[in-house]
Amino acid sequence: MFGAFILVVVLYLINQPLLGYFKNQYNFLRIKLLNQLYWYHMLFAVIYYIYSIFNPSDSQRYFNRNSIDGNLSISYPPYQTGTGFIDFIVYPFVHELGFSYEMAMILFAWFGYLGFVFFYIFFRENIKETIRVYSFDLVTILLFLPNMHFWTASLGKGSFIFLGIAMFAYALKAPQKRIVSMVLAFIIVYSVRPHMMMFLAVGAVVGYLTGRENIPLYQKLIILGACVAGIFLMYDKILEMASINEEDVVGSFQNFSSNRAELLARSGSGVDMSNYPLLLKLFTFWFRPLFFDAPGALGLYISAENLLYLLLTLKLIDKSFMKFLKGASSLVKMSLITFISSSVALSFVMSNLGIVIRQKSMVMYFLFFVILAFLEFKKRQKNDTDLIVSTNNQISRQQLRLV
Repeated sequence: MFGAFILVVVLYLINQPLLGYFKNQYNFLRIKLLNQLYWYHMLFAVIYYIYSIFNPSDSQRYFNRNSIDGNLSISYPPYQTGTGFIDFIVYPFVHELGFSYEMAMILFAWFGYLGFVFFYIFFRENIKETIRVYSFDLVTILLFLPNMHFWTASLGKGSFIFLGIAMFAYALKAPQKRIVSMVLAFIIVYSVRPHMMMFLAVGAVVGYLTGRENIPLYQKLIILGACVAGIFLMYDKILEMASINEEDVVGSFQNFSSNRAELLARSGSGVDMSNYPLLLKLFTFWFRPLFFDAPGALGLYISAENLLYLLLTLKLIDKSFMKFLKGASSLVKMSLITFISSSVALSFVMSNLGIVIRQKSMVMYFLFFVILAFLEFKKRQKNDTDLIVSTNNQISRQQLRLV
């Protein structure tokens, strides 16, 4: 336990030159806020640790598989995608460096924290206006959402893939200048969940090809070619992970999703989504549990956050949204396509509210980015309208003086 406290302090000290580097790159970055975010995230690492003591947790299994206690003969696990990749990362820290369970939890919580740092830069770099809700900065509210921190503050896939997805979003602003971040993001996301990398790649390509930016044709062709090559390389791995037969992709996916949903439904907080229409599946994935179906006291708390998600999403139901989307940037379109495509795929295999709550943390920030960009669009429209009205009033007053 003492080692975990020391590691928390060491990682905090490591953060300072890292945040200083980003501050030199981006004037908008607030180091004090991100330091507060670090301690807030570590609080959720402690909360998750206490939760794991009283509830079955994947984090315990990852640690026990790689612990030196009773496993002196285990060898370094080979590189694999999925669960095996977490073992591949955990092994040297636990088996060679002697990390305790608590230290491993803190390390992976730090990976999750770095994901929030990259998403913070992604939001602030691309949303120039300050969007406020009841006088509170909406970006700050989104950074401190408790449920997002809970599922990214423990040893496991959640924190690591969150970091990879955040780095990918950050790198897309200027991929030619952020190639290291892009490559690392690709390796992380593909290694943890290959199908998620496919959604990101497709979203990025469609966004670049349809965004308002004037991108040269040769660059578009390079991006398209890279995406096609990437999907081709990932194709077999994705089919293998989903147990899909190449000769009957649709039928195999239906069998996979049915089997997966049945397994997840047995794990406790099950909700049978197999017969839901698509829109209801998506609503369940994005916004449930709500208060009427919350599983216990924790579910009631999560329902409050889901209600916030729902209220923010309702902002998109506006007659000017399609106009905004038509002229939106490639990053907005990438975010929307990634969010919708991954949500559709994941909603077909989720039938347990606990799994739904955890899985959607991967993609919700893409929806939040679209909402922020739209609210910025609306704010600028209003400012332009107010400016025109003010200018017309001044002209009218001058004309009256002349008369």
